[in-house]
Amino acid sequence: MSMKKLSLLLVTLLMTLTASAQEENKEVINTTSGLVSGIIQEGTLAYLGIPYAKVERFMPPQPVKKWKGVRKCDHWGPMTMQQQNRPMTEEQMSENCCVLNVWTTDVKAKKPVMFWLHGGGFDSGTSEWDPGMCLAKKDVVVVSINHRLNILGFLDLSTCGKKYKYSGNVGMLDAVQALEWVRDNIAKFGGDPNNVTIFGESGGGGKVGTLMCMLKAKGLFHKAIIMSGTILNVNTKAMTEELGEAVLKELGLTKKTVDKIKNVSYKDLYAAGQRAMAASIGTRRPGTPMMWGFGPTPDGEVLLQQPFQPAFASISDDIPLMIGTTFNELQRARYNQPITMEQARTELQKTFGDETDAYISAFCESYPDKQLRTLPADLLCIDWLFRPKTIITSDAIGGQRKADTYVYMYTVGESDNRSYKGSAHGSELKYCFDVLHHYSNQLSQQCINDNKQWSETLSSVWAKFAHDGNPNCNGLPAWQPYTKENGELMEFGGTKPTLRHNHDRKLEEIINRHCFKQLDEFNKKKQ
Repeated sequence: MSMKKLSLLLVTLLMTLTASAQEENKEVINTTSGLVSGIIQEGTLAYLGIPYAKVERFMPPQPVKKWKGVRKCDHWGPMTMQQQNRPMTEEQMSENCCVLNVWTTDVKAKKPVMFWLHGGGFDSGTSEWDPGMCLAKKDVVVVSINHRLNILGFLDLSTCGKKYKYSGNVGMLDAVQALEWVRDNIAKFGGDPNNVTIFGESGGGGKVGTLMCMLKAKGLFHKAIIMSGTILNVNTKAMTEELGEAVLKELGLTKKTVDKIKNVSYKDLYAAGQRAMAASIGTRRPGTPMMWGFGPTPDGEVLLQQPFQPAFASISDDIPLMIGTTFNELQRARYNQPITMEQARTELQKTFGDETDAYISAFCESYPDKQLRTLPADLLCIDWLFRPKTIITSDAIGGQRKADTYVYMYTVGESDNRSYKGSAHGSELKYCFDVLHHYSNQLSQQCINDNKQWSETLSSVWAKFAHDGNPNCNGLPAWQPYTKENGELMEFGGTKPTLRHNHDRKLEEIINRHCFKQLDEFNKKKQ
């Protein structure tokens, strides 16, 4: 046998022994649905792909049927059906997608629970994007879920009769079912069911806000973190009903033959949904400040109101909230292009018209430290979608509820080996989950070395908030709850966390006037 083959054999044997050692280190947990075993991920007990609900198309979730024996929860469960550019097996993507993951370091403990809702709008995504094994080392238990999305989660067929009464919200009812699973089972994993923080980014932040307006979710969570989630869902019941009837028309079905929709392939169903939107309520353009279509329906029963308009349902007045954005969010990066101030001004005039100079002046007042570094590119790259509405929502709730509100902004800059990327939408997740070391193929080594401190800082702040609803921890200046008057914001960026007070209010008022005209037009039509 050659040395090369021998080395390969030894590596294979070592991997096999390591896998066996992981199996030997598992803990078997007795859940309400049966026994589960997990694996070790980076020193943390992980239980992946635990079923939490049984689903039937367009029906509310039901409890899982009990299984016999020990279920091996050693790999990711399927994501919900969604548009993909590569073939996927049923194990990877399925309508039977209601699975969750748990990470814990001590099944005998009683730790705060952090319940993660992934991004992707209400259309796509998977919990696999954000593993929780490192965050769990911050003295918390982490749970993440997959649930129904897009047309499977939010097709409102309620005009077809009582049977389909809740079809427009089953995707969020899945999340409630997962929270009920946490209530009934998490103590066996070392978590405290009476101390649950829901948190999510982008569409996941929108889901957090939605849960804060759902009566069925009341009492199942106790704190909330909304990260870059304030794009507004403008669905009304009339809009979702119109869309539901348009889908039936596209499929050649009627209210009397609606049950046949369960036999339509997902591919054909999704395509019909896109045609129906175009033919009825209209198709949303990516990057617009509001969403509609296949998303939660405000029916006054399951969903009392849409979040962020400007606040949440009063049932969540006692929920401490941390809410924030990144500096660049979804704006196209322009940092690696030569741009003069005059070129920037010409581009800005297309959006801000005769307030262009006022916008530039307000930006320079808000961020004086940027002028010597990344101006004028920053003028074109700063977030125009999330921060304005985050201020409006924070103004509406800060100091007005029983619970406190804390506001932050993430401005940590990142770069790969070729270019500067800024602080884009979702770029803070690797720090909050403390998995920066997983990104050596996406970021320069210098960037990773420079930003290691932010993994420790952000994961500690997020975990501290989960403990007691107060994010203050070692290394932070004293962070006070937000009010409209103090405008207090913690900036995570530069060399250390820094407090700011109403630093960008004038700037964001200008952005709000010019970048949300579509929303203003929509609201006028409703009146």
